[in-house]
Amino acid sequence: MIASDAIAEAFQATGFTHIVWIPDSHLGTWDAALTARYANRLLRVSREGEAIALAAGLMIGQAQPLVVIQCTGFFEAGDALRNVIYDLKLPLKFLIGVRNGRNYAAGTSKDSSARFTKPIVEAWQLPYAEFDPFEQTEAAMRDAVQTLAATPTASALLWVE
Repeated sequence: MIASDAIAEAFQATGFTHIVWIPDSHLGTWDAALTARYANRLLRVSREGEAIALAAGLMIGQAQPLVVIQCTGFFEAGDALRNVIYDLKLPLKFLIGVRNGRNYAAGTSKDSSARFTKPIVEAWQLPYAEFDPFEQTEAAMRDAVQTLAATPTASALLWVE
């Protein structure tokens, strides 16, 4: 498992100026570390579509936000996503928590959200990479976050929970 301080440090080191998020039971464990690094640039929202709209506004103002949301919220936020990355053509970056992804892959969860995450990301033609914090190293996480930040188009990192 990757420590939350290392995750927050990787976000900051790659140039993300703001984190716009809705913390879930897994991603929410990063709250203290993100608060320490981002203080008033850690923006909590009530809906995922709101996260995308807020991040778009930050991008228009020359900031480099990262949207951190769970996959089920990503499903719900499709219209905001379409408008921001296809109509406005903003290269927005996402870290999407894949709820129960490990358990679903192992056949120990009936939660279907993991089943639909990749097909929905692919349907939106959003380039993505996957990261498993239970199996991969901190160095691999830093590389994955750096690659996400450096990608010139909108893209996502699927964080398998």
